[in-house]
Amino acid sequence: MSFPENFVWGAATASYQIEGGVSEGGRGVSIWDTFSHTPGRIVNGDTGDVACDSYHRWAEDVELLKAMHLKAYRFSIAWPRIIPGGTGPVNAEGLAWYSRFVDALLAAGIEPYVTLYHWDLPQALQDKGGWLNADTAKAFAEYARVVAEHFRGRVTHYFTLNEPQCSVGLGYATGAHAPGYKLDDGAVFCAWHNTIYAHCLAADAIRKADLAALVGIAPTGRICTPATDSPADIAAARQAMFDLEDGNWTFTYSPALDPIVLGKWPQIKGGQAQRVIDAIPQEQLDALPLGRLDFIGMNIYNSVAVRARADGKPEFCPRAAGHPRTAIGWPITPEAMEWGPRFLHERYGLPIFITENGLSCTDRIHLDGKVHDPERIDFTHRYLLALRQGIEAGADVQGYFHWSLLDNFEWSEGYNERFGLVYVDYPTGTRTPKDSAAWYRETIDANGGNL
Repeated sequence: MSFPENFVWGAATASYQIEGGVSEGGRGVSIWDTFSHTPGRIVNGDTGDVACDSYHRWAEDVELLKAMHLKAYRFSIAWPRIIPGGTGPVNAEGLAWYSRFVDALLAAGIEPYVTLYHWDLPQALQDKGGWLNADTAKAFAEYARVVAEHFRGRVTHYFTLNEPQCSVGLGYATGAHAPGYKLDDGAVFCAWHNTIYAHCLAADAIRKADLAALVGIAPTGRICTPATDSPADIAAARQAMFDLEDGNWTFTYSPALDPIVLGKWPQIKGGQAQRVIDAIPQEQLDALPLGRLDFIGMNIYNSVAVRARADGKPEFCPRAAGHPRTAIGWPITPEAMEWGPRFLHERYGLPIFITENGLSCTDRIHLDGKVHDPERIDFTHRYLLALRQGIEAGADVQGYFHWSLLDNFEWSEGYNERFGLVYVDYPTGTRTPKDSAAWYRETIDANGGNL
């Protein structure tokens, strides 16, 4: 059985992870430039200064997308390349670079899906407090307006934010990502709230700039799957997926989507977060309806099984000894792709795109000059089968974007992890499509009917 008619098959990347050219074309400094150049922050001292060199080799990337018969490409625009100081003068050279890229995609029959923020905040805004400062939200809205006006008629699908759970949770709570802060619960929620406020203002700015534009957001979060198909376990998994436990609320979907879709902030038990919620200015509460969504992106990698206790409350199941894992150590749980979209669609009732899904493998070029990655093919096959089950059960999933098109700079892990459909030799920039790229092309051509 194939996927729905007009299902969107794509791949995804992010600006800082692939572009390089960090001091070219008028680009300003981002928090990831600063963070990656801080000793001890990134494995091996790696930086995104060159990355995949897509700033210079973008035409090759378009040809790779075209060769895979992809219908869409989700990429992010670097805010510092458009407005180097975060606010103020627009960098015409940066807009021109993305224009050439978007025009090449359209000429190749590939629809651009643009993410406006994939974590590379201009350092100039971080110097003024970053996401702890509500003015950053207003600056983001102006940046969104500039982009939407420039690409009116060429780009119709926008994701405002990628994974606020990571940019805030890892950037302001654990310190693992830029800007590297370890703050208390109240301060973390302040950054979270300003990020969601930014989405709302930006969504409004995009729609005012382009009446045809569609707006979404691409969160991630804990996905819970039932340990069995019993009604009790299904109900427990559904509850656990959206519950907000003290200290773990940043990695759930409800704080990102409840205020935007349901119009109210959820209750967060314990800590200082609820006190910040109770003190949100009315002006910012009034902005929530502006953030209405046309679709939701889901970045799905793994899940946790949940069973119902005797009293019906959810209980997380321990993983089996020796459970399957990817090269980065993440558990392999295809069922996440069935139940995650099902539960999200039940709660919010909106169309869904799988905006990221993939795995890191220990890929290498073999003696025959090719990159054989059967683990990636098997992983993707299993997850797509589960996704099709979720669609058959009623989840309105309209597209799938594999992470990632290219091996790239994997944030704090540097270049240790390879997620791409295409192998990148970093010293030379040479690209080699892996076996999974050919398999994915066949899957796209069959609209999943070959699975």
